[in-house]
Amino acid sequence: MRLHCLFLSVCLSVGVMAGKYSREVNEQKVSNDGKHAVEFRIAKLNQVWEKANRMQLAPVRLSELHSDLKIQEKDELQWKKLKAEGLDEAGEREAKLRRNFNIILAKYGMDGKKDSRALDSNTLKDHDAKEGDMFDDPRLDKLWNKAKSSGKFSEEELQSLRREFQHHKDKIHEYNIVMDTVSRTEEIHKNVISPMEGEGKESALHEKHTDLKQRMRDLNQGFERLRRISHEGFSSENEFKEPRVIELWEMARRSNLSEDELDSLKEELRHFEIKVEKHQHYQEQLEYSHQKLQHVEALGDKEHITRHKEKYNNLAEKAREMGYKMKKHLQDINNKISRNGLQHNEL
Repeated sequence: MRLHCLFLSVCLSVGVMAGKYSREVNEQKVSNDGKHAVEFRIAKLNQVWEKANRMQLAPVRLSELHSDLKIQEKDELQWKKLKAEGLDEAGEREAKLRRNFNIILAKYGMDGKKDSRALDSNTLKDHDAKEGDMFDDPRLDKLWNKAKSSGKFSEEELQSLRREFQHHKDKIHEYNIVMDTVSRTEEIHKNVISPMEGEGKESALHEKHTDLKQRMRDLNQGFERLRRISHEGFSSENEFKEPRVIELWEMARRSNLSEDELDSLKEELRHFEIKVEKHQHYQEQLEYSHQKLQHVEALGDKEHITRHKEKYNNLAEKAREMGYKMKKHLQDINNKISRNGLQHNEL
C-alpha cells in the first residue's frame, strides 16, 4: 500500500513539473535575460512580435499586427483550457488556430516567402501594375475614377467611398493569402501516404475550400455594392458609414436573425462603429506622431527626441489597445451572425 502511494506521489510530481515546464516555455512573462517584460504569454507570438520590430514595419502595420497577435493569444489560451478538459479531440480548433497563425505570418510578410501573390496569375489580380493605379485592380480603378469624376459625391462622401474601395482591396489581398495557404496544403496533401492521416488532411482541406467560397461570395457582393453606390450615389437611408459595419449589417440581414435580434444587433453595430472610428483616429495620430518624431530625430535635439518618443509610445499603446478591443468586438459580432445560419470567417 505504501509503495502504491509512493508511486502515485511520484507520478503527480512529474505531472506537475511537466505542466509547469510547458507553461514556462509557452506562456513566458519575462524575457530570457530576466530584465524586460515580454509582450505576449505565448513564446511563438513573442518571436513574431520581435521579428516584426526588427523588420521595422510601419507604425500602423505594427499596431495592426499587435491586435491580430492579441486575438490569436486569446484564442490559443482558450483552446488550451478546452484541450485540458478533453474537448477538441478531433483537433478541428487546433487546425483552425494553426491556419490563422499562418495567415497572420503571410499577411505581414513573415512566412519566409517573397510576396509574389500580387504577380501570381492565379490570384484575383491578373494584370500588370500601372502607374496611377490606386487599388491595384482594374475593375476597382475604373469604378473609382468613374465615381470620382461623376460629380455625384461631396468631398466627405468621396472619402467614405474611398474607404469602402480600400476595404474591398484589403479583402482581395486576404482572399489571395488564404488561397495561397490552400494551394500549399493541397501540395502537402498529395504527398500523404497514411490513409488515417489523409482523412484528417482531407477534412481540413474541405474546410479551407468552404472558407474560400464564402470569401469569394463576400467579394462578389462587396463589388456589386460598390458598383451600385458608384452609379447611384449614397442612399440617405444608410444606417452606417464604415465599410466593415455596413458589410456586417448586410450579412446580418441575409442571416436567420429575427426582427428583435436584428434591432439588438443594429444597436450593437452603432457602438462598434464608434470603436472603428476611434481606432482610425488613433491610427492617424500615430502616423502623424511618427513623422514628427522622425523630423525631430533628424534635428538631433535630445530633449525634444525624448519628449516626442514618449508621446509616440503612448499613442502606439492606445492604438494597440483600441485595435484589440475593436477586433475582439468584430469577432464577437461575426460569431453571433454565424450562429444564425451564415458562416463567415474574418482574417
